[in-house]
Amino acid sequence: MDRVIQPPLVDTTACLCRVDAGLKTVAGAKRFVPGSKLCLQPDIKPSIHPTRCKPSRGDRSRNQSPLLPGLPDDLAIACLIRVPRAEHRKLRLVCKRWYRLLAGNFFYSLRKSLGIAEEWIYVIKRDRDGKISWHAFDPTYQLWQPLPPVPKEYSEALGFGCAVLSGCHLYLFGGKDPMKGSMRRVIFYSARTNKWHRAPDMLRRRHFFGSCVINNCLYVAGGENEGVHRSLRSAEVYDPNKNRWSFISDMSTAMVPFIGVVYEGKWYLKGLGSHRQVLSEVYQPETDSWYPVYDGMVAGWRNPSTSLNGHLYASDCKDGCKLRVYDEVSDSWSKHIDSKMHLGNSQALEAAALLPLNGKLCIIRNNMSISLVDVLKSEDVRGPTAEHLWETIAGKGQFKTLVTNLLSSLAGRSRLKSHIVHCQVLQA
Repeated sequence: MDRVIQPPLVDTTACLCRVDAGLKTVAGAKRFVPGSKLCLQPDIKPSIHPTRCKPSRGDRSRNQSPLLPGLPDDLAIACLIRVPRAEHRKLRLVCKRWYRLLAGNFFYSLRKSLGIAEEWIYVIKRDRDGKISWHAFDPTYQLWQPLPPVPKEYSEALGFGCAVLSGCHLYLFGGKDPMKGSMRRVIFYSARTNKWHRAPDMLRRRHFFGSCVINNCLYVAGGENEGVHRSLRSAEVYDPNKNRWSFISDMSTAMVPFIGVVYEGKWYLKGLGSHRQVLSEVYQPETDSWYPVYDGMVAGWRNPSTSLNGHLYASDCKDGCKLRVYDEVSDSWSKHIDSKMHLGNSQALEAAALLPLNGKLCIIRNNMSISLVDVLKSEDVRGPTAEHLWETIAGKGQFKTLVTNLLSSLAGRSRLKSHIVHCQVLQA
């Protein structure tokens, strides 16, 4: 075969480094902030880079062993990128060249461009003592994977935001420290390096606010702080390409949001005003404007909810075993997808999040049980025939019957040990 594999263009928004000609190592590149235009790539033999610049004298004098003995590096990389994501921690321990390969963006950008990147579910929960912990679930092998501990500043924080940028960076931002009060702090976890990093602080201290991601930019709005005017109208946006926060238009009224969703490129928020009245607003990024909304979508809107392939879904019961679908034509939540297997109304079985996962809708409950719904096949399916669209991929709670759940409640064993605060999906 004469065709030479060319490395794909790397998405600069996913970069964690900025490298010039003098930097040859990951350690040297870490001094720079994310969002730069250049990207750290592994030190690869010329067979995969026939058109690159002539190497320096130091590179020529260095005699490197191949990534895989007996294979050129381009074929070795073609093999390594197909190793399941669950084994990547072990790959980094093999040698320095493998570590550098997996530490840069080239390896994971190639997996993404070839369609072999894997999506994992990340669950952040709070226990009875108020401590924050988090866990990653591999849906392919249906296993929970280990993660580095949550940074100390968020180990007991309240009302903080959580979002994903560039598909592989999980951000924690804002919130309220029990000792120090409202925070502006922003940190992010990279699924590619399995490490936490700092990001620029927000412009305003806030907690219990709304947040969303549109066009790979992070928006936050409303919430509270400890000032005289507790409820906030202000809103701001973080652009990872510029690596900075900027103010956007204020909301019409101060609000503490309790539900939000991005639908058709607009950000819908519903929450409580300064007089505890229920308010609903929508933000349009193109015009940088907020305006109240009172249509049927907001009236029947319930939490949790999410959008997938242009459709808006929400839980229609506490355990998430029945979903409602928004019908834009009738401006109502008139469509339903029912599993016909309801688990109960205990807090442990409560649906905490709806997320898109590999083209399906993922339901995560407080007891860490997870269900998948193939909503793409539901458009032509109604009534009792929709049961086959549901699939359980994690958690013993799914296999309990209503009688078992009732007996557990009577015996006092259904007290919630922890509850889910945030759920996200990261790709690597």
